[in-house]
Amino acid sequence: MTNDINMSMSNPCIYPCGRVSRRKFLFQAGAGFVGTAMGALLAAEGKLAGPQLLPHFPARAKSVIFLFMCGGVSHIDTFDPKDNKFAGKLIDAVGFGDNMAEMKRPVIPCQRTFTRYGQSGIPVSDWFPHVGGVVDELALVRSMWCHETNHFPAVVEMATGHRDRIVEHPCLGSWVSYALGTENQNLPAFVNLGRPSSPVQLSGGYLGASVAATPFQPGETPIPNLRPPKGSDAEERERQMRALEDLNREFRDEYAVNSAIAARTKAFELAGRMQLSAPEAVNFSGESESVKRLYGLGEKETDDFGKQLLLARRLVERGVRFIQICHAGGGNGAWDAHGTMDSHAPLCRQVDKPIAGLICDLRQRGLLDETLVVWTSEFGRTPWSQNTTGRDHNPKGFTSWLAGGGVKSGLIYGSTDDVGYRAVENPVYISDLQATILQLLGLDHKKMEVEINGRPVRLVEPGSQPIWAVFA
Repeated sequence: MTNDINMSMSNPCIYPCGRVSRRKFLFQAGAGFVGTAMGALLAAEGKLAGPQLLPHFPARAKSVIFLFMCGGVSHIDTFDPKDNKFAGKLIDAVGFGDNMAEMKRPVIPCQRTFTRYGQSGIPVSDWFPHVGGVVDELALVRSMWCHETNHFPAVVEMATGHRDRIVEHPCLGSWVSYALGTENQNLPAFVNLGRPSSPVQLSGGYLGASVAATPFQPGETPIPNLRPPKGSDAEERERQMRALEDLNREFRDEYAVNSAIAARTKAFELAGRMQLSAPEAVNFSGESESVKRLYGLGEKETDDFGKQLLLARRLVERGVRFIQICHAGGGNGAWDAHGTMDSHAPLCRQVDKPIAGLICDLRQRGLLDETLVVWTSEFGRTPWSQNTTGRDHNPKGFTSWLAGGGVKSGLIYGSTDDVGYRAVENPVYISDLQATILQLLGLDHKKMEVEINGRPVRLVEPGSQPIWAVFA
């Protein structure tokens, strides 16, 4: 079966729009989804005045800012406090990793101080004082879990909602891009900022490269090799684009059977349009000094991440659907804290103020209600160490949080056990989180299905459901 799938996915005659039949996808998705995708396609071809985006039902959020901390943040030391009464005691660690044998591990104490913030009184670590200041905007899910213990497979599981690699699953941002398209034909629907832990976090998988992430970066050159030649003005570029469009149309009419060429042509056309729009989006000169300070721009530890979050807000304003921001990525990710938990401290300082600034800025501009902010990592960390003061990987229980975009604020949902090892109350699997995000965007995850070589493949695993308790 695996060989059949691989052969069919590589045959452009079988799947002419990349790796899966778009017609079959639209059929499975239902009438509302047909209107969504076809509206975006027709608008891109100039047959509609603008996108006619029709989700399955009214959306609460228009855009998502997905904040991914690479390497495994310790929930115990940040958003899920446990007292130290078990410190030094041996606890049952059966089922840790791939080893199902009986084992005992000693609990190490948490050195953090937790303060209750806001009207909700939710406790937050002294590593996140600024986020504590906006905790009344958050819905904390303290009962996340996944299957994978090691970084790369856990990142893949978080990005796609699937463990298997029988087929090349798309990442969450690609689902959104494929389903809803973009509100701005001069900018991509899915943008990534920062270095990811895995290329899978950017991949369109079997949905095709056309819905994969477009890497952006703050600064004068948002996309490498995109800047027009010196001496070329907007009018000249517009004339060139019109001439290119005429040539491409003639080419498509003559060689319409080759949709791979048509898809590549559309990619180049989008790149040309971005030459006019992307540089303006990353130009912060019009931002007030107070806004720049809010994100920590100009401060050594927060400047880089602050610029990424400020750019994310500007992209939301310009209709980008899904902005993924990867912090401290590459390799296992810098949040991987086996040696000492002290390694978390500078990372928290890098992200704390910018994240709080983003939420405040969105709220002040009236954008928070229509922008969903999600914060997560691939897994949490264990109550015990590896003969050090650090913590090991923990997929059995960790914390993610959401804000804005139709989410109930000042909420704690679910819990881990007394030491923070296992999710015990209202466990939430990764696919449940993804179903929640899709639902808030107006998408029914049960209708998002494709067919590969006659086999139906769900974008979200069967049995998953939105976390209804976090909906406002």
